[in-house]
Amino acid sequence: MSLYLCVDCGGSKTSAVICDSEGTILARALGGPSNFANLTFSQFTAAVSSTVQDALRACPPELHLPTTLPPTPTPFAAASFGVSGVDSPAAISSLTPPLSTLLNLTPAHVHISNDTHLLASPLLTHPDTSHAVAVIAGTGSIAVSFAQRPDGSIHELARVGGWGWILGDEGGGFNVGREAVRQILLDFDRASVSGRPPAAAESVLTKRVLETFGVTHVPEILPLVYLSHGTTEYLKLPREKRLSSLSPLVFEAAFDHNDAFALRILKMCAGSLAEQVAVLLGDGAEAEDAPRTVKAEESVISFGGSLVGIDKYRALVLEDLKSRGHVFRYVEFVDDAAAVGAVGLAAAARLVASSPS
Repeated sequence: MSLYLCVDCGGSKTSAVICDSEGTILARALGGPSNFANLTFSQFTAAVSSTVQDALRACPPELHLPTTLPPTPTPFAAASFGVSGVDSPAAISSLTPPLSTLLNLTPAHVHISNDTHLLASPLLTHPDTSHAVAVIAGTGSIAVSFAQRPDGSIHELARVGGWGWILGDEGGGFNVGREAVRQILLDFDRASVSGRPPAAAESVLTKRVLETFGVTHVPEILPLVYLSHGTTEYLKLPREKRLSSLSPLVFEAAFDHNDAFALRILKMCAGSLAEQVAVLLGDGAEAEDAPRTVKAEESVISFGGSLVGIDKYRALVLEDLKSRGHVFRYVEFVDDAAAVGAVGLAAAARLVASSPS
């Protein structure tokens, strides 16, 4: 039996899906974070191995599949990995041999790419479009444009972002948490100039952030952001996670409590993400100087990731793009990129099998 595996490796979780040759999903599993840029090589492979083994264990028992890696014999005909943090041919080359060995497959049957590539598949379902823009906003963010070749294959045109939490991740979880703290601090600083109480002092978000840090005054937040370690559960988190873990508070305050302060922060972050997408659409460049730009009205935009999975936040991104003159022909949200990837692998294999030799 030929099975097809797709593993979506992200900053928050690892998702593995196994399907049969007809594209029927047999099993799926979730594991811990597997952003290649944030982990050691052994941590990355351990996260992938554990999740794939869990997926094999979840397959129907009558298939009698091996449940340890590398499997002997391998049940997989091909495998695809969409890996956050893999942004260069060198990174792909370094991962291909060990992942091939892990699955007992030849390198030719293992495809590794940035995780945005898993989001380009909606392009295949819209015959009246030839371009796609994939936008991921979860813990981090990235935007990538794709084009479809005459033979139906999809290739990457350009990308913006994906720089990680120190340099980028606009519109992602770290950016939202960081901007929340920045705006709370800025509101306090402005009050020191005006002599009036901070405008956001009664904001639901401000109160929740202070509670999370375990403090009662805004200035007390700052040292806790930079403190290398601490005894509370919050301070045991890595410094970047301390900020990204605040993003659910911002969404809750904005969308559940109608907190205007929190909503303003989300609009700022959504605008930062939209600005990156707009670069792929040619904003700020002359047409003759940017031949790889795509036109929104002729393209599909495909979203993936936990933050843009929130309808109201995704709408903020689209509203900002519209204000810049960009309205996409189709809008898709891919909530299970690993499943899309596995089914796509099986479909590609069937297409090859049916083609004249």
